Amino acid sequence: MITNVEKKSLIAHLMRRAGFGCNFDQIEELSLLDYDDIVDQLLNPDFSLPEDQDLLERYFIASVEARTARHADPQWTWRLAKSKKQLEEKISLFWHGLLAVGGIKLDHGLAMLEEIDLFRKHGLDKFKTLLLKISQDPGMMYWLDNQNSHKGAPNENYGRELLELFSMGIDENGDGAYSENDVKSAAKAFTGWASKPTPPPFFLGPFPMEFNFDENDHDNSEKEFLGEKGNFNGEDIVELVSKHPSTAKFICMRLYLYFVSEEENWDEINKLSDVYLTSDGDIKKVLENIFKSDHFKSREIMFKKVKSPSDLVFGVTRLVDRFEIPELDSAELATNTLLMGQFLLNPPSVEGWHEGEEWIDSGSLIERINYASDEISNKSSKGVKRIIEIIKSKKIGSDEEFINVCLEALGYIELSDRSYKIISEHLKINNYENNEDKITDILRIIVSTPDFQYC
Repeated sequence: MITNVEKKSLIAHLMRRAGFGCNFDQIEELSLLDYDDIVDQLLNPDFSLPEDQDLLERYFIASVEARTARHADPQWTWRLAKSKKQLEEKISLFWHGLLAVGGIKLDHGLAMLEEIDLFRKHGLDKFKTLLLKISQDPGMMYWLDNQNSHKGAPNENYGRELLELFSMGIDENGDGAYSENDVKSAAKAFTGWASKPTPPPFFLGPFPMEFNFDENDHDNSEKEFLGEKGNFNGEDIVELVSKHPSTAKFICMRLYLYFVSEEENWDEINKLSDVYLTSDGDIKKVLENIFKSDHFKSREIMFKKVKSPSDLVFGVTRLVDRFEIPELDSAELATNTLLMGQFLLNPPSVEGWHEGEEWIDSGSLIERINYASDEISNKSSKGVKRIIEIIKSKKIGSDEEFINVCLEALGYIELSDRSYKIISEHLKINNYENNEDKITDILRIIVSTPDFQYC
């Protein structure tokens, strides 16, 4: 039987991984529910048009007819910062990094937002559903040159990336469970799949992109793919790929690395692969098994993953709760992630972003610390006021109790022994004019520690 504090710590851990974290009051509210019920709520968001969409469009006028990714990103960053359906946004971010499309080449902000909506709507569906939807996404077809793939002259770009980076994967030697002939067959199967040409955006703004299948440009010859023969089209390729054991392992490995740990644990990944195969590739079932597993709940998993720029920026933003309306500063949230190395709506390549410790270098670390420190020091933010209020309301008898209360008020985070000792020594040698100055000083130090870079 776990204690009340342990339960709240576990809920905080779940919300950091399945979303971007919760503040103290939200954790208190969630703690009234059973853990499994919280997981079920996360896994079953009701996809719908956000209630404040009209407000977003009123404040972010340029995003209504977003010409570029930079015009579009305020729409998404507002959702990342404010949406109550945290897993819906987190899974969209996951797929955005795996089924990557770059906004600079695509240069069509509306198409990028439609793709994120696709991930919101189908990101927790069966993988074959999502893979078919993204294969019919006009932005993806343009991004990977499938409009240049024709009967008699197939372009292998999409067929290759579908197998290598989107589904089956390759090993450290560059080998996969598929052959070069499979790549060529996939390319033939996707001939005729393209985005319709759109008029230039000048004067009238960007027109919506549309998927187009040209039957006359499709290769109807017999193809051999993954050991099977037939007159395969794109839907057939997606079906064959999605049910392959290599795809089960690859997708479950990527989900594990993203939501659980940066170190591969093949015993756990193989269990998830079995869930994938027995559920016909149901991503929701895989995630349910992740979040409800003893492995995910174990101490060895907590605070071991490096926060991505999005984890850091939107986690802090939710904690301090500075934005009531989509004002100009909130439109700059994507700039903050960009300065830390993550250009939202514009992954650096078809590989997406390299996660983990690669997020951290001397430049990005300074940006991370400055952002967190500045935000937690802003006493005009509603969330900061509430954190100070919570700490002031506690009966505190020692420096150790004071630090622990601060950590709980920040969402049940933890410090290493080294960081804890440094803060304790800092408290002993400093005199504060008032309790509020003491609180804000220690909060600022906590979010500046190496420990705060992990979730």
